[in-house]
Amino acid sequence: MKYFLIFCSIIILIISPFFGQIELTFSNIFDTSKMEYQIFWELRLPRTILAFFVGAILALSGLVFQTTFRNPMSSPFTLGVASGATLFTAIAIILGLSSFISFFAFLGSLATIIILFMIASRFHSSETSSLLLVGIALSFFYSASLMVLFFISNLEESYEIVRFTMGSLDIVGFKDLYLVVVAGLFILFIVKYFQNSIKLLLVSNQFAHLKGCNVKRTNYILLISVSIVVGICVSITGPIGFVGLIVPHIVKTITQKSADKLIGAIFFYGGVFLVFCDLVARNLGTNSDIPIGVVTSFLGAPFFIYLILKRKKQ
Repeated sequence: MKYFLIFCSIIILIISPFFGQIELTFSNIFDTSKMEYQIFWELRLPRTILAFFVGAILALSGLVFQTTFRNPMSSPFTLGVASGATLFTAIAIILGLSSFISFFAFLGSLATIIILFMIASRFHSSETSSLLLVGIALSFFYSASLMVLFFISNLEESYEIVRFTMGSLDIVGFKDLYLVVVAGLFILFIVKYFQNSIKLLLVSNQFAHLKGCNVKRTNYILLISVSIVVGICVSITGPIGFVGLIVPHIVKTITQKSADKLIGAIFFYGGVFLVFCDLVARNLGTNSDIPIGVVTSFLGAPFFIYLILKRKKQ
């Protein structure tokens, strides 16, 4: 099963740049005089790499959230972190500060995490579901604030915000990729560095503390790191929901291993999952690509309901 999944994943990654509204032939992508050359190297390949690293970042961020807040339904999307980054990005658009979008997105995600962490410190370990409700409430608040921004913005700004909130992997060239690739490698390094601490935190905060882990410091470093990389992703692609919720659970279910042993696998399959979703979005026979956030939401919403029903049975 393991090798079959790896094989299928590699196939998806290889074929993804070749499929879309315009069919490409392998021989023409190396001929600079052909249009296929531009499409492959300037559009399709950068988009596939972007999808892989954004998916990997969101999946690994979901693992961090589920470990830190001790709630299997936690993710940057369900806890309102992505919504906070989206709201602050919309503020940057309206203020005409498009060059500072990444900074504003980081501020939005960081502010949300600080609020969540302050509230989580008041809960007992058995009250993790209450934190999820707080995240939902924050998402509603951010949505209402976004509606206010729509009301005060002009037509051009409103259109830009609407397109942004749907999530998009449209990219030209490799210029914006470098930041996402660095962010992906950064969060992978941070989570791997704290792998032993995550193993202890999966048992309980008290157990981790007794084993010599500085729980507060570890949580702060992990959550701030997540806020940075999620802010970067949202500023470039817009909000893409449910990746951080779906992938960690699927990987843990298939492998039957503890999450601390699946850091690399969750990173890899998170990337493959979003590349697959993008492949679907680009090949539905429509006049334009379906926003990637729509595809992941169609897949993620039923899975979210499944997790709630599963928890209820337990």
